[in-house]
Amino acid sequence: MSAVGLGCNNFGRAGTPTETPTGTRDVLDAAIDAGVTFVDTADIYGRSFGLSETLMGEALEGRRDRVVLATKFGHADFAPAIAGGSKGSRAHIRRAVEDSLRRLRTDWIDLYQLHTPDPETPIDETLDALADLVREGKVRYIGHSNFSGWQIAEADAAASGVRFVSAQNQYSLLARAAEREVLPAARRFGLGFLPFFPLHNGLLTGKFTREGGPDDSRIMRQRPHLWRDAPWDALERYQDFCDARGISMLEATFGWFLANPLVSSVIAGATSAAQVRANAAAATAWSPSAADIAELDGILSLPADPAAG
Repeated sequence: MSAVGLGCNNFGRAGTPTETPTGTRDVLDAAIDAGVTFVDTADIYGRSFGLSETLMGEALEGRRDRVVLATKFGHADFAPAIAGGSKGSRAHIRRAVEDSLRRLRTDWIDLYQLHTPDPETPIDETLDALADLVREGKVRYIGHSNFSGWQIAEADAAASGVRFVSAQNQYSLLARAAEREVLPAARRFGLGFLPFFPLHNGLLTGKFTREGGPDDSRIMRQRPHLWRDAPWDALERYQDFCDARGISMLEATFGWFLANPLVSSVIAGATSAAQVRANAAAATAWSPSAADIAELDGILSLPADPAAG
């Protein structure tokens, strides 16, 4: 698994260069050429259900063995339900995996992940169904996404053979809630951690300032509130930190992630070959010292837990 992963939620997304087969292929070509071999998608990604997987299957045909392919199933809000089965149920999992295998044009999925917890299905049923897929060779390993700390512990206690090997949650220098429970649970139960939105929708790339950012960026087009509400005093101190070391914010961000031994791969999305190449290069550009990490933690620290009173 490569230290930098390619998040494929933009494949098939309306209004992006990767909406088309050509755009998807260009990004995947660049990723493989740059040594980015971990690719992560989900059955819900794309302007229509399954489109990201379909485009990836077409682009990867003939070179499937060159990537570590991860996908997800059972998103609570967006995955279509089936009659007689909730989204972590044996029935749903069986249909979902067969559909993903067909769309991805592959005989196996390297990492198959439950996209969000399913409160309607006992976790042992979900684990048993996933274990069957592992035994059948349709899935190599299993993981989960968006689990809390207690749900990670519950899943480990319920496992009787095949266990989850990875946890995928939102985590970045600007979104550090995972440090409270999820990262300690991942460490305790031996899970590899896969952060999503590591660049915080681009705010941690150095392309944005208090005055604005690229007009064609997703933030400026669709999520301007993320830019308006960003902690600009802290981000400007972060830029000063980078300038003092002669590195870009992108390089510092990847270096911070990869200094954490829990992080298996940093899943960064991309809509162009240039973005993929920049992410891959940034991953090896800078290795922070313990003092660097401590200084960064002082600049962009975990907010106080409101539950603590």
